[in-house]
Amino acid sequence: MDKNSHGHKALEGRVAIITGAGKGLGAAFARSLAQHGAAVVVNNRIRPGASDEAETVAESIRTSGGQAIAEHSDVTDPEAGTRMAEAAVDAFGHVDTLVLNAGTAGEAVRFSGGTLAEVRQVMETNFFANAQIVASCLERLSATGSGRVLFISSSAGLYGVKGRAHYAASKGALNAFAFTLADEWRGKGITFNVLCPYAATRMTGADDPDNPDALLAPDRIAPAASWLVSPHHDRTGEVWIGGGGWLRRVETVETGGAAMPQQIDDFEAFAAGQSGLATARGFSGAEAAFADLFGDLRDHLKSQSR
Repeated sequence: MDKNSHGHKALEGRVAIITGAGKGLGAAFARSLAQHGAAVVVNNRIRPGASDEAETVAESIRTSGGQAIAEHSDVTDPEAGTRMAEAAVDAFGHVDTLVLNAGTAGEAVRFSGGTLAEVRQVMETNFFANAQIVASCLERLSATGSGRVLFISSSAGLYGVKGRAHYAASKGALNAFAFTLADEWRGKGITFNVLCPYAATRMTGADDPDNPDALLAPDRIAPAASWLVSPHHDRTGEVWIGGGGWLRRVETVETGGAAMPQQIDDFEAFAAGQSGLATARGFSGAEAAFADLFGDLRDHLKSQSR
């Protein structure tokens, strides 16, 4: 049980909206926040011919003794944020937490002039919808004095990923948006952080029976989301990445630099001398970053089993 020194759960009294929470990561985040005491609004649209996944998750939380309601707005609807906030206030009295998880990967395709429409579609869901929801909720979040916003992003937004320029761009925009809002609201009652989860979900092909990703179950990264929206710290403008119970802090790093050469022919030697990052590492893409983290995780698990 997650309780503080007064015997209360860490998120007791908190009210959270979790978007795209009918399955996968969103459902895991909703369950984790509820387990730690938050009342949750489980948002997920109902697709034509599909079941009410949001209500299924909300009912499972209520059955386990938590507080939850379902909300069915499509996040790309301009009124979605207002409706979610009103649902939270009507059910639980206020709203102080957003976990913005809903997103789309789009089609896997190399960028070309013919893919611009796909770029716009993915940006609409992954960036503009999130910006609209935040805008709709800012006043209510600020009024609590301890508002928390968590953007669910991706390593693709940090490093890029082949065949997914639209997805990577949308997540990169989301990261920059979070950094900017964190700076604008620092010390003013709302924090903004980013979580980049590695998890086996429907989006990543976990429905494939040959997918070996049981170690990367969404529930194994969900506690990090509950921690990042806790009112018991004031962290803001941070990016955390992980999966399978392994978590890393992400920092953008630079070398110390030096006086720039004046001749173009001297730049290569200059660039070769720009080191000094110590243990900091960079990666050529999201796949390499994931492989590195997963390798560390696998080594750790092997050492624990000895």
